[in-house]
Amino acid sequence: AFILMDPASGMFVSLSQAVLMDSDQSRQEQNMARWEFSGSLGNVIGPLALAAFLLLSLGWRSLYLALFLLTLALIAAAWRFPLTKTTTPIEQTESPALMNGVRDALRALKRREVWRWVVLLEFADLTMDGLKGYLALYLVDIARVSETQAGLGVFVWTCASLPGYVLLIRLLERVRGLRYLRYSALVVAALFVAFLLVPGVLMKLLVLCLLGFANAGWYSILKAQLYKTMPGQSGTVLAVANIAGLVGALTPLGLGIIAGRYGLPAAMWLMLLGPIALVCALPRGKS
Repeated sequence: AFILMDPASGMFVSLSQAVLMDSDQSRQEQNMARWEFSGSLGNVIGPLALAAFLLLSLGWRSLYLALFLLTLALIAAAWRFPLTKTTTPIEQTESPALMNGVRDALRALKRREVWRWVVLLEFADLTMDGLKGYLALYLVDIARVSETQAGLGVFVWTCASLPGYVLLIRLLERVRGLRYLRYSALVVAALFVAFLLVPGVLMKLLVLCLLGFANAGWYSILKAQLYKTMPGQSGTVLAVANIAGLVGALTPLGLGIIAGRYGLPAAMWLMLLGPIALVCALPRGKS
């Protein structure tokens, strides 16, 4: 299953993002926000669709078949609207050879500016996918809620980001992305502390909803900044992100080791490093 899933993810997710970023380099933050909103919408609709198919006794295979047919229809529709882009001097001299692409990625990793956005993406992920991965466990083991309530918490977290993305798409037309990100990180830091400290499941769910709303757009803005450091080199950006992802994949393991040795609350408090890193390391005075 993973042999089939991973190439599909690379083709339909990573490449679609790269094409979108190259289509209009002056609006990369806005387009990344739209791209991430689409993914978050899928995260909400996907489980609901699966539940509906199971409720109708259609099985998960029927759902996958329906998604396959829908994908073909969307590809056919997108084929009628080819993306246009402006070719940069870098792209005109860029060779498609595999080894050249590898060398470009290694050369990019020597640049301090590239490392800044790569590292900040990994730190920001602590209070995005990192929190989501441990959220249900925290609610059951520490907050002492039922498994059903923990599932509700994950659903609240997932849904709360949707209005945040809608607002962000409009906000980025008027506010610089990095300025928004810096203030958002301050808000998320305060909300995350409140989430860990407030008693009662209802209060935690309320703070969790605000937390999901507040950190919407972190990935899109940071990833857009990474694309800006290498204009017209979306393939190199993907290669750099994949290389960094190999190291970032160790983060959940590290959090798990800390949780096993010092307790889950200690691992949860470490996730606060995400917004703190953004506040301290984001550049000032530039978009």
